[in-house]
Formats: sequence, structure tokens, C-alpha cells
Amino acid sequence: MTAGNISVSETPLVLYTLRRADDALILGHRLSEWCGHAPMLEEDMALANMGLDLLGQARELYSYAAKVEGRDNDEDKFAYLRDVRQYRNLLLLEQPNGDFARTMVRQFFYAAFADLYWRVMMRSTDATLAAIAAKSEKESAYHLRHSSEWIVRLGDGTEESHRRAQEAIDLLWAFTGEMFEVDDSERGLIDAGIAVDPAPLRAQWMKRITGVVAEATLTLPNNGWMQQGGRSGRHSEHLGHLLSELQSMPRTFPGATW
Repeated sequence: MTAGNISVSETPLVLYTLRRADDALILGHRLSEWCGHAPMLEEDMALANMGLDLLGQARELYSYAAKVEGRDNDEDKFAYLRDVRQYRNLLLLEQPNGDFARTMVRQFFYAAFADLYWRVMMRSTDATLAAIAAKSEKESAYHLRHSSEWIVRLGDGTEESHRRAQEAIDLLWAFTGEMFEVDDSERGLIDAGIAVDPAPLRAQWMKRITGVVAEATLTLPNNGWMQQGGRSGRHSEHLGHLLSELQSMPRTFPGATW
């Protein structure tokens, strides 16, 4: 017998917390896929450590969501026993690793946003979220520094590395706009000082992105059209495949502990 899907009481605060937890879980899982496959041993360790940072963030956020919801769900159930449409992560983060350049560009785009976001979230009126933000910002600052250095090395390196980095930017750019979108559910939390309005962060994010990309002798696309849907549970085909691997053991052996 396999485990079924849980139900979730998606109050605004629960949904908000799950969205950030899902971001961390899905990106952390993507980084874990590089374990044993990175281009050098040092980078294998760096990607694994960044994945562990994100997993730690996900665990804290899932645990808080469970506390706020006040039902029988916990961090494991949120991570392993929801259907694909119940996940609310950014579409950017579920995109396949591709080659090393694509992984670094994805990490760079997100880390540049997350570092700004968590820094502002440290002022949240929700003490738990503020504490999680304080820890997460320290980690995202390193993720940003690490990925920025790689963007420059790849873009200003060989002809091959430059081409791959540019192709990655062109491919992933359309997924970056979703980071700055909010819905009515989050708007009330923003007005209450609990959540962060990401829209004002876009200018700072663009400044960071543009500076690193220029140093790497790369260019950003002019296309302003952006993908969206992850926050409302509408995902690319890639998330289903990711979850089938991530959830295989808990689904197959319900209640097992290890």
C-alpha cells in the first residue's frame, strides 16, 4: 500500500510559509543531483553544502507551517506527501540542472533575489520568520558570492564556457519575473508587516545581476515576457519527475523511519 496525499489548510500564513519552504526544498534537491558529478571535488562539496543549507531552510519553514496550521501535518508530510499541484515553488527552481553553466545561472538568479529578500524579512513582525530569515540570509550571501564568481569565470573564460553561460541566461531569464509577483493572499501579510513585498527589490536585483553579467562579458535578454504559475501550483513537467524520485521511499513505505 502506498501513502496518499495529505490535505492542507492553506491559510495565508501557511501558504506563504509553504511557498518559501518549497523553494528551498526543490532547489536543494536539484543541487543534490550534482553529488558525485560536479566538475571538480571542491565544487562537488560546495554544491552539496548549498543543498544542505537549503534543506535546513526548508525544514524550519515546514515545521513552522505545521505549527501555524495546527493539524497533524509535519515537515516530512509537507515534503513527501503532497501532490504536484500542492507545491508552490518558483518555476525557476524546478528547471533541470542541464550543464554546469545552467545550474550556476539558475543559482545566481535565485541567490541574488533570496539574499535581498531574506535581509528584508529579518524585520518581519513574525518573530519565527524573522529568525529563519536571519539564518537564511547568511547562507544566501555565500550562495550569491559563489555563483557570481562562477558566472564571471564561465562568461569570461573559454569560447565554449561563454556560449554555454549565455545559452543558460537566455533559457532561464523568462522564469525570473515570478520572483517579484504577489497575490491577494500575500498582500494582506505584506500590509501586516509579516511578509515582504518583493516588487521594490527588483531594481536592486537588476543592479546586482547586470553588474555581474557585464563583468562576465555576457548579455541579458531584452524580452520582457515572463513565465508564471508556480506559486499557484501550475508547474512545468519537470516537477512531477523530480517529485517521483524525491517521494519514492515515503510513498512506498508509509510511516517508515530511518
